[in-house]
Amino acid sequence: MDSECVSILPRVCEVLAASGSSLPDDTSLEKLLDWLTTITQTGVSLLEACPCLLDFLSNVALNAAPGPGILSFTLKLAGLIGASEDGFKALEECSVLELVFAPHHWQESGLWEDPSLRIGWIQGLKAILQHSKALSFFVQADLLEPLLQLQTDSSLFVASAANQTLAHVLLLCQSLSSVGRDGTNKRDVEHNGVGVETNQNCSGVVSKVSEYLNESLVPRETSRLPRSQQILKLLTQLLVQVRPPLRETLLLTVLDSLEELATKSCSQLTLPLVDVLLAANSSLGDTDRIPKQRIGQLLSLVLDTKKPADVVQAAAALMRSHQTDPDHSAHAARVLLLPLDIVTGVSLVDKDSTDEELRILMTEQLQSKTCVSMICMCLTNMPQITVMAPDRLPCPQSLVVRAVLSLLRLCRGDCSSSSAGCVGVFRYVTGSSKVQKCAMEALSALSKSPEVKIGLAEVFKLLTEYLNCPLSEPSVLQKSYKVLINWIDVCTDLSCISDQLREDLTQAVRKRACDTRWEARDSTVEFLGHLAEVRSCRKSGGEEREPSNALLGGRAFAVPLLKEALQDPESYVRASSIAALAQTLTPSWQQGAPVTQEQVEIVTRLQEILSQDSEGFARRAVVKYFIAWFSSCSSPTSCPLLVQHVPAVLSQGAADLDWEVKLHTLQLAELLLDQAFPDPAPPHPYAVTPEGLIHGEDEESALLGSLNGVVDRGVVSALFCGLVDCDRPVALKACQLLLRLRAAVCPPTASAADTGVSCKLPGRSWAQEIRKIQGTNTDSEGGSAVGSEARGEAVEESSVGVREALRSLDLDGKLSILTQSSDHVYNSPLSLLQDILTASTPHSHLTSEPGQEVIVDCY
Repeated sequence: MDSECVSILPRVCEVLAASGSSLPDDTSLEKLLDWLTTITQTGVSLLEACPCLLDFLSNVALNAAPGPGILSFTLKLAGLIGASEDGFKALEECSVLELVFAPHHWQESGLWEDPSLRIGWIQGLKAILQHSKALSFFVQADLLEPLLQLQTDSSLFVASAANQTLAHVLLLCQSLSSVGRDGTNKRDVEHNGVGVETNQNCSGVVSKVSEYLNESLVPRETSRLPRSQQILKLLTQLLVQVRPPLRETLLLTVLDSLEELATKSCSQLTLPLVDVLLAANSSLGDTDRIPKQRIGQLLSLVLDTKKPADVVQAAAALMRSHQTDPDHSAHAARVLLLPLDIVTGVSLVDKDSTDEELRILMTEQLQSKTCVSMICMCLTNMPQITVMAPDRLPCPQSLVVRAVLSLLRLCRGDCSSSSAGCVGVFRYVTGSSKVQKCAMEALSALSKSPEVKIGLAEVFKLLTEYLNCPLSEPSVLQKSYKVLINWIDVCTDLSCISDQLREDLTQAVRKRACDTRWEARDSTVEFLGHLAEVRSCRKSGGEEREPSNALLGGRAFAVPLLKEALQDPESYVRASSIAALAQTLTPSWQQGAPVTQEQVEIVTRLQEILSQDSEGFARRAVVKYFIAWFSSCSSPTSCPLLVQHVPAVLSQGAADLDWEVKLHTLQLAELLLDQAFPDPAPPHPYAVTPEGLIHGEDEESALLGSLNGVVDRGVVSALFCGLVDCDRPVALKACQLLLRLRAAVCPPTASAADTGVSCKLPGRSWAQEIRKIQGTNTDSEGGSAVGSEARGEAVEESSVGVREALRSLDLDGKLSILTQSSDHVYNSPLSLLQDILTASTPHSHLTSEPGQEVIVDCY
């Protein structure tokens, strides 16, 4: 521990313990506690290193005048110190424990009503309960009762903390002794130092907690429902964490109450009850005293309830849990498909396999406003249904696809195909974007069905209708495009798509590319890019063609639309169009196709965007376009257009105001470094390298040639610019790349003298900074170049030797600084303690000028 911190800490404790003392910035106390916790984690005793903390605890415990924040901090600190047996003994000897953790002490002073104090009490108690002595104190001081009362505290934060602490208490009991009734898993009491008293304490705590849980589960009146909900959540948490035999003890105690809840079918408790049953079902083993069949029966009871909303929620929870019981999964699937069956008239669930009363009740429920949430819940769980074994599904997946398509038609107001469905639901789902989006997501999940070929043409037709519909919301259009991509991506044959459907899709895409809503235009250009990335060839008319060619005519259709989108007034659309262009042109880059006039026009426009666009989104996309181009080219040097424009991109990108643009620029520079200085393949262990060839003239000449190449392309200038950038991620990346360049061109055996490879440093601030670091920031007349620039005088370009600069810039020291967090100087323990003293000065015995403002550092 820092000796200066140790010397300041007593004054800090004195200020905090002072009567009426408070801090403007309460997070200082949390940071102080974090620092003290870090010290204990290193194995250092807090009381030995900071004996003043014991006096601080005693003073605050006896003087309840400090604010709730400081009192809460005191309780947590007491728990931190008492977590070790030596610290616990010291607290016990000075009678701090009984005072600090006695709830009635704080109740008498009227401070218990403050939630922050209750939180401090709970968290301090959790921290101290780490050993048998603390458990004995917990039992003897009768602290279990107030902890149980806090399980349903009016403050959700307090109740949650109390839940976690109660679970911690049971886990401590589990680790200290065996709690089972049959004596299984008993530990050697003498060997582990666990006495009879500890076992009795553990048994008593477990018994009281089990009784409390059992009594609190079933609400006897409506006002007790929140309490039951909280207890069910706590029980779920316990069943997940504890091991046998404690798990069986808890379950055996509450099993009858769980069955009563399952029979009552209380709507507010359905989901937490299902969570408890699922936790029990997944944790029980074959050797447990409670058969899994009993839990399965309770799950079946919940799934057989006659309340439609409850049974759908229960089925959805079971499907999300990925339980392996095939019978329950099949039951849940029937429940979730039943609303779609009723609404669309598509026979998804055999009437003989469903309760007729439930079908009638659900039909009535679907004719109310709640039908939208019920239908959406069923659709949301479609991914789980689609991966089920076919023999467990109530119907073929092709029927499910047909039902979802029928529902989407209903949402558009087309009732002709669903005359057998529930007519009363039409007015609620027609025009509902919520249902439309959920149905589109379900349709995406169904694209993985093995029967996808059967419905491709029908799906294609419906989605094209949605794209053409003027009432479709942008979010629905985006989902429609996503479904199209998913279905096209998994189909092996597009021959079922008629020429008329292709023409309809072409018109729809062209229309949406000119939509008045920018979100629709953005989704359209994104779709064109994603379609170009679907690379698998599809058989259409006997020949293999790319999907983008087969459906929309490929680049001849997409590129003109995307070029037009480069002029879009919305920056998101411009950025998306640039990304889509990169995706569309990637095949030609990979094949090494010759540069066209169209591509020249595109690159010219991209350069204009990089230098002139006011929004960072589009400028970032431009740099990423060149990254994609460089990465996809079969041989980057064989493309003169790319080589010609890369230096300008690096120069403009490095000088951009947006830090992400600068970072992407450095990524492009990294690709150029990879090409110029590829990592050498590891030598064969038995290969013989002639001594004269290790650093021969040919190797040096090749090295200098590569170095000249990256200098000419502007890579080194971009790295120097990034090195002194004010954004730490940019400077860090540049420093890492410069270190890599230094390793490549400045081997230890190389001569220290520079070989004439130089880089021009323009009259910019970053160049002046580089000169300053090198100690060469003086002009020819002996004045400061930085000063000349500040006076508005022209600073001419100068050159610097690359190898000399790489050696003199102290890149290792720079990297060490950059890898530290940005607050490593100010967010230090010493600074923290000084801030607490400064902030507390006006409220303490220390003098302060009247009206003087106290400024607290914000890290």
